[in-house]
Amino acid sequence: MTRPLLTMPQAASRAPDFTRIETWVFDLDNTLYHPSARLFDQIDRRMTDFIMGALGVARTEADRLRRLYWERYGITLKGLIDHHGVHAQDFLDHVHEIDLSGLKPDPALHDALARLPGRRLVHTNGARAHAERVLSARGLDGLFEGIYGIEDKGLEPKPSAAAYDRVREHARFDPARAAMVEDDARNLAVPKARGMATVWVCHHEGEKAPEHVDRRVTCLTRFLSELP
Repeated sequence: MTRPLLTMPQAASRAPDFTRIETWVFDLDNTLYHPSARLFDQIDRRMTDFIMGALGVARTEADRLRRLYWERYGITLKGLIDHHGVHAQDFLDHVHEIDLSGLKPDPALHDALARLPGRRLVHTNGARAHAERVLSARGLDGLFEGIYGIEDKGLEPKPSAAAYDRVREHARFDPARAAMVEDDARNLAVPKARGMATVWVCHHEGEKAPEHVDRRVTCLTRFLSELP
């Protein structure tokens, strides 16, 4: 992982027994790679460019809408579909056409993931093709039984409960024996309510974990490597 923060994971007293986990569900962006790769700088620019062209608005307004819909729905695309009738595939194809040269293979993370018992899944609000490209660039392809992108969830994004329920229906796992790993803490509230263990990959020193987070970690590789 590129320049990970090395602070030890902070465990909460309510943390579950991770040795009982049979299904590990991972977010993709800023979770399976460090934010210092700055992929979202590219994605955000391409989102804004797309909105300018699709809606015929100035960059300032396009950027405002991009942020507004992300904050309101958890994904900009949902706002564009609901309010402007944007075609989803056109948007996904455009915004994910980015340079991945900032991503490098991570043998340590690969080995930590490979040692996990049970199933490994990816659940992302991005497109499935984007997830596959990122995993390949990180040297993590072939490790995951299933990759669920936004198109696999009827365009329902996290943190919508419907998004998690669709992935669970597809993958057929028991939430009581599953864990969700995410960099966005708000996306862990529904998994916790569904009975899953929750792991927050926090990239900001001193940021307090919400009540629905079972374990706050600052280095995913270290957390996985230190599991019994």
